[in-house]
Amino acid sequence: MSVLHRTALEESPLADLHAIASELSIDGYRRLRKGELVDAILARQGADEQPTTPQDAPPVDEGAVPVAEPEAESEGSEASEEGEDERGGARRRRGRRGGRGRSGGRQAPRGEEDHEEGDADEGTVQAEDEVEGVVELLPNGSGFIRVDPPEPSDEDVYISSTQVKRCELVSGDRISGPRRAPRRSERFSSLVRIDTVNGRPAAEIADGVRFDDLPAAFPDERFRLGSEDPTVKAIEWLTPFGKGSRVTIVGPARSGKTEALRRLAGALAGLDEVELSLVLAGVRPEEISEWSNGPLLPAASVGLGASAEAQANAVEPLIDQARRLASRGQHVVVLIDTLDGLHLQAARKLLAAARNLVQGGSLSVIATATAPIGGETTVISLDVSLTSTGRYPALDLATSGTIRPELLVGEAGAEAIARARSEALNP
Repeated sequence: MSVLHRTALEESPLADLHAIASELSIDGYRRLRKGELVDAILARQGADEQPTTPQDAPPVDEGAVPVAEPEAESEGSEASEEGEDERGGARRRRGRRGGRGRSGGRQAPRGEEDHEEGDADEGTVQAEDEVEGVVELLPNGSGFIRVDPPEPSDEDVYISSTQVKRCELVSGDRISGPRRAPRRSERFSSLVRIDTVNGRPAAEIADGVRFDDLPAAFPDERFRLGSEDPTVKAIEWLTPFGKGSRVTIVGPARSGKTEALRRLAGALAGLDEVELSLVLAGVRPEEISEWSNGPLLPAASVGLGASAEAQANAVEPLIDQARRLASRGQHVVVLIDTLDGLHLQAARKLLAAARNLVQGGSLSVIATATAPIGGETTVISLDVSLTSTGRYPALDLATSGTIRPELLVGEAGAEAIARARSEALNP
């Protein structure tokens, strides 16, 4: 097993930590708090040069990356149903989601969920044949190997979120590895470990440089939006942002933050070189409907009644996938509406993921918030007095700004921005 780092463990769901603890034979792990569980895993990992493998598991080949199994109900069964719901399968059933609600999914063939007598119990892993296919990730961070892409099938194999993170998987990757048969409460086979990713040994990828350790530079390539919308034009020229920017659109209630983000989304959707995604966290139910009918469909959405943890859980998988894409050289933009319902540290962590990687790709985060979060490279501040009287663009130049604008618009452009701000402060 590859060495597990504290940061990776702390960012993993509790269900994945339970699976790792079970694999390491840690007694009483279900009674431990998350922090204690991380300490126990690290302690056991340090004590054993070779972590114990589950009974009947196949021997681990050198260079392969063994990965913890998903737990029977909290990951394998639930994610199987959720994955088919995401794919919009025609056949739907009503069933359990790990004891936490109901979800649509494909009707399992009769007897699929019940193993014959003599099957291994839920504490053992029975490896079957090797499987190879294309990865399709789900919003919750887990995914499936589609053996006959792009259509789902009964032969698809579940991939846990821990496996996804460890090998930096993105949708479209072709991976291989052994699978095990479904346990009694599961509907799909699960991947035992990842052997190869796009033809390369998985160990090379798992042991590669972490995203947070990649060198970054201030944004130096401006997004050329080319929109005739007055708000978008004002933002582009007076509060410029580019690839790798951390942007917040701020202002009090009814200042038009969501509307400004929606207009930016329409402009960014026309850029071919950008991988664009949207997540709604803690917004009004009416806004969820409006976004769903707009130019960019939300990848995930939770309403304003959701807890801070639920809102963070909706955003984090999307940011994780964006980080993986950026580390592979792609330019990704994630739009978030809004950060207001999250704890400040969680909001800052999400915003901090944005960066312009040196000799690589970029991840830009554009989010709405009542006030700046801290660490932004661009703040777009809206004036509620202008918005409420229908005067657009409604930018408050006195409190808006971009760090190092000359990198994006040149020295002359930066001087023009400074003059416009001075005129706004001294009319």
